[in-house]
Amino acid sequence: PENIYVILPNNYDYTGKISHTVTGGKTRQESVYKGLKALKGAKDDDIILIHDAARPFADYKDIQALLQTIKDDADAASLAAPVTDSLRKADGAVIDRDGLYALQTPQAFRFKTIMSAHEKYKNGNFTDDTSIVAENGGQIVLVPSSAPNFKITTPQDYKMAQALTSPITYRTGQGFDVHAFDNKGSATHVTLCGIKVPHDRKLKGHSDADVGLHAITDALLGATGAGDIGEHFPPSDDTFKNMDSAVFLEKAVTLVQEKNGIISNIDVTLICEAPKISAYKKAMQERIAQICGLNNDQVNVKATTTEKLGFTGRKEGIAAQASVLIGLMP
Repeated sequence: PENIYVILPNNYDYTGKISHTVTGGKTRQESVYKGLKALKGAKDDDIILIHDAARPFADYKDIQALLQTIKDDADAASLAAPVTDSLRKADGAVIDRDGLYALQTPQAFRFKTIMSAHEKYKNGNFTDDTSIVAENGGQIVLVPSSAPNFKITTPQDYKMAQALTSPITYRTGQGFDVHAFDNKGSATHVTLCGIKVPHDRKLKGHSDADVGLHAITDALLGATGAGDIGEHFPPSDDTFKNMDSAVFLEKAVTLVQEKNGIISNIDVTLICEAPKISAYKKAMQERIAQICGLNNDQVNVKATTTEKLGFTGRKEGIAAQASVLIGLMP
């Protein structure tokens, strides 16, 4: 546009780059009218855009569509979004949302059209400029908005705006855990990644000795800078004796969420000669995804051996390592 005018409250200091400022009135309608009167030299067929500064996400293509609509001889054009929520009045009456649109800005007009409407109804109490034109007999055309053109009026709106304008901070975390087999007595299974896998030797551990979930828990704690699993669930505390390790992982997920974070993906590798893991990988993937609130394809479970080298090669225990990627929202 050739000229941009900012309409400001009284006693408001403006330090921006826009040179044209106008002191507003007591109402939105009065403020817009004062802004229109400040457009010295405006011609009747000049196109005027009126926009709420509280809507910073208006899309350039949408603005071009508004301008074209006015050039196509509409009296007024407004960005609008179809109402998708169910509507009900306080008295219980249901409102049919079909055909309902929430009006947004910018709104576009020919100068003569909007100025004459404001002059005629200057003592009114309109909250929307297209409504003034419609009251004056004008034709209104709605242009669907393609962007999240919401109005920032609440603290929640502001947080949403921050999320849209600030980059996500990505962090990686890695975890590693080892548990030895207990040579005393017999067993029916070991618990790995939340799944009972048949085996004749159990793993030693204060909890259920689930090396897979322990490694993932440590990886998430590392990504959030929250220490390690031993700090949160010390083996010296009998509260955690024989505990399901899903509890540990759930705690780590909660810590991610408390930092306004989301888990992008989890990759865990189980390292052992026995038991064989392949037949249980899908169930493990699904269980991890369930605990973390993820889609299955955000979790990957692998198994490998050390070619009979080291303590896992000698079947003395099982190891696991995990990597995670999280995104922290502003």
